[in-house]
Amino acid sequence: MLFCITGNGKGKTTSAIGMAVRMIGYGKKVLFIQFMKGQEYSEISALKRFPEAEIHVMGRPGFIKRNAEEEDKKAAREAFDLFISKLDEDFGLFILDELNVAMFYELLPMDEVVSVLKEASETRDIVVTGRYAPQEIQDVAKMVSEIKEVKHHYQEGIPAKKGIEF
Repeated sequence: MLFCITGNGKGKTTSAIGMAVRMIGYGKKVLFIQFMKGQEYSEISALKRFPEAEIHVMGRPGFIKRNAEEEDKKAAREAFDLFISKLDEDFGLFILDELNVAMFYELLPMDEVVSVLKEASETRDIVVTGRYAPQEIQDVAKMVSEIKEVKHHYQEGIPAKKGIEF
Protein backbone atom coordinates (compact mmCIF):
# COMPACT_ATOMS: atom_id res chain seq x y z
CA MET A 1 0.00 0.00 0.00
CA LEU A 2 1.22 3.53 -0.73
CA PHE A 3 1.02 6.15 2.03
CA CYS A 4 1.62 9.84 1.24
CA ILE A 5 2.38 12.39 3.94
CA THR A 6 2.46 15.94 2.63
CA GLY A 7 1.60 19.54 3.50
CA ASN A 8 3.35 22.67 4.70
CA GLY A 9 3.26 21.78 8.41
CA LYS A 10 5.98 20.31 10.58
CA GLY A 11 6.07 16.57 11.15
CA LYS A 12 6.06 14.68 7.83
CA THR A 13 9.41 12.96 8.33
CA THR A 14 8.65 12.55 12.02
CA SER A 15 5.42 10.74 11.16
CA ALA A 16 7.22 8.43 8.74
CA ILE A 17 9.85 7.64 11.38
CA GLY A 18 7.04 6.83 13.81
CA MET A 19 5.75 4.33 11.26
CA ALA A 20 9.28 2.92 10.97
CA VAL A 21 9.53 2.44 14.73
CA ARG A 22 6.14 0.76 14.75
CA MET A 23 7.22 -1.65 11.97
CA ILE A 24 10.49 -2.40 13.78
CA GLY A 25 8.46 -3.07 16.93
CA TYR A 26 6.47 -5.56 14.88
CA GLY A 27 9.74 -7.37 14.11
CA LYS A 28 10.24 -6.24 10.51
CA LYS A 29 13.04 -4.36 8.76
CA VAL A 30 12.68 -0.84 7.36
CA LEU A 31 14.39 0.82 4.40
CA PHE A 32 14.63 4.59 4.81
CA ILE A 33 15.90 6.60 1.83
CA GLN A 34 16.08 10.34 2.26
CA PHE A 35 16.01 12.42 -0.93
CA MET A 36 17.24 16.01 -1.12
CA LYS A 37 19.00 16.07 2.23
CA GLY A 38 22.74 15.51 2.40
CA GLN A 39 23.30 15.83 6.10
CA GLU A 40 22.31 13.69 9.04
CA TYR A 41 19.73 15.12 11.40
CA SER A 42 18.97 13.84 14.91
CA GLU A 43 16.05 11.70 13.77
CA ILE A 44 18.38 9.80 11.44
CA SER A 45 20.88 9.32 14.27
CA ALA A 46 18.08 7.88 16.39
CA LEU A 47 16.80 5.59 13.64
CA LYS A 48 20.35 4.28 13.10
CA ARG A 49 20.24 2.84 16.61
CA PHE A 50 17.90 0.15 15.32
CA PRO A 51 19.73 -2.67 13.54
CA GLU A 52 16.50 -3.38 11.63
CA ALA A 53 16.68 0.02 9.92
CA GLU A 54 18.70 0.48 6.75
CA ILE A 55 19.20 4.20 6.16
CA HIS A 56 20.50 6.11 3.15
CA VAL A 57 20.78 9.91 3.24
CA MET A 58 21.20 11.01 -0.36
CA GLY A 59 21.54 14.49 -1.73
CA ARG A 60 23.62 17.60 -1.25
CA PRO A 61 23.83 19.50 2.02
CA GLY A 62 21.45 22.44 2.00
CA PHE A 63 18.31 22.98 -0.02
CA ILE A 64 17.55 23.66 -3.65
CA LYS A 65 16.67 27.34 -3.87
CA ARG A 66 15.05 27.63 -7.28
CA ASN A 67 16.51 25.54 -10.06
CA ALA A 68 17.83 22.06 -9.50
CA GLU A 69 21.35 21.38 -10.67
CA GLU A 70 22.59 18.27 -12.44
CA GLU A 71 24.09 17.08 -9.16
CA ASP A 72 20.61 17.15 -7.56
CA LYS A 73 19.17 15.09 -10.41
CA LYS A 74 22.01 12.59 -10.17
CA ALA A 75 21.50 12.16 -6.41
CA ALA A 76 17.74 11.66 -6.86
CA ARG A 77 18.35 9.12 -9.62
CA GLU A 78 20.77 7.19 -7.40
CA ALA A 79 18.29 7.24 -4.52
CA PHE A 80 15.39 6.03 -6.67
CA ASP A 81 17.52 3.35 -8.33
CA LEU A 82 18.57 2.18 -4.86
CA PHE A 83 14.90 1.92 -3.88
CA ILE A 84 14.15 -0.15 -7.00
CA SER A 85 17.12 -2.44 -6.30
CA LYS A 86 15.86 -3.10 -2.75
CA LEU A 87 12.28 -3.99 -3.66
CA ASP A 88 12.97 -7.71 -3.63
CA GLU A 89 14.52 -7.60 -0.17
CA ASP A 90 12.64 -8.44 3.01
CA PHE A 91 11.61 -5.01 4.28
CA GLY A 92 8.31 -4.53 6.05
CA LEU A 93 8.29 -0.84 5.17
CA PHE A 94 9.96 1.35 2.55
CA ILE A 95 10.20 5.07 3.31
CA LEU A 96 11.04 7.55 0.56
CA ASP A 97 11.49 10.72 2.58
CA GLU A 98 11.19 14.00 0.63
CA LEU A 99 10.37 12.20 -2.63
CA ASN A 100 7.46 14.60 -3.12
CA VAL A 101 9.84 17.57 -3.08
CA ALA A 102 12.17 15.80 -5.51
CA MET A 103 9.20 15.39 -7.83
CA PHE A 104 8.23 19.06 -7.40
CA TYR A 105 11.70 20.02 -8.62
CA GLU A 106 11.38 17.52 -11.49
CA LEU A 107 14.46 15.57 -10.46
CA LEU A 108 12.92 12.33 -11.73
CA PRO A 109 10.46 11.52 -14.53
CA MET A 110 6.90 11.51 -13.16
CA ASP A 111 5.68 8.63 -15.31
CA GLU A 112 8.48 6.33 -14.15
CA VAL A 113 8.10 7.16 -10.46
CA VAL A 114 4.31 6.73 -10.53
CA SER A 115 4.59 3.46 -12.45
CA VAL A 116 7.13 2.00 -10.02
CA LEU A 117 5.19 3.16 -6.95
CA LYS A 118 1.90 1.83 -8.33
CA GLU A 119 3.31 -1.61 -9.09
CA ALA A 120 5.46 -1.92 -5.97
CA SER A 121 2.70 -0.77 -3.61
CA GLU A 122 0.49 -3.68 -4.69
CA THR A 123 2.66 -6.01 -2.57
CA ARG A 124 4.74 -3.69 -0.35
CA ASP A 125 4.10 -0.91 2.12
CA ILE A 126 5.69 2.34 0.97
CA VAL A 127 5.62 5.80 2.54
CA VAL A 128 6.47 8.93 0.57
CA THR A 129 6.85 12.26 2.33
CA GLY A 130 7.44 15.89 1.55
CA ARG A 131 5.63 19.08 0.65
CA TYR A 132 4.03 19.52 -2.74
CA ALA A 133 2.87 15.92 -3.27
CA PRO A 134 2.03 15.64 -6.95
CA GLN A 135 -1.56 14.76 -7.71
CA GLU A 136 -0.31 11.74 -9.67
CA ILE A 137 1.24 10.28 -6.50
CA GLN A 138 -1.80 11.17 -4.40
CA ASP A 139 -3.99 9.33 -6.92
CA VAL A 140 -1.95 6.12 -6.51
CA ALA A 141 -1.78 6.37 -2.70
CA LYS A 142 -4.35 4.58 -0.55
CA MET A 143 -3.77 7.08 2.27
CA VAL A 144 -2.88 10.75 1.97
CA SER A 145 -2.33 12.89 5.05
CA GLU A 146 -1.84 16.61 4.74
CA ILE A 147 -0.07 18.25 7.65
CA LYS A 148 -1.20 21.85 7.79
CA GLU A 149 0.73 24.63 9.47
CA VAL A 150 -1.63 26.60 11.69
CA LYS A 151 1.02 28.44 13.70
CA HIS A 152 4.79 28.12 13.87
CA HIS A 153 7.25 29.55 16.38
CA TYR A 154 9.54 30.68 13.52
CA GLN A 155 6.94 33.37 12.82
CA GLU A 156 7.73 34.83 16.25
CA GLY A 157 11.47 34.75 15.58
CA ILE A 158 12.08 31.71 17.78
CA PRO A 159 14.89 29.68 16.16
CA ALA A 160 14.95 25.93 15.54
CA LYS A 161 15.76 23.84 18.59
CA LYS A 162 18.08 20.85 18.74
CA GLY A 163 16.06 17.72 19.33
CA ILE A 164 12.87 19.39 18.10
CA GLU A 165 13.51 20.56 14.52
CA PHE A 166 16.84 18.85 13.86
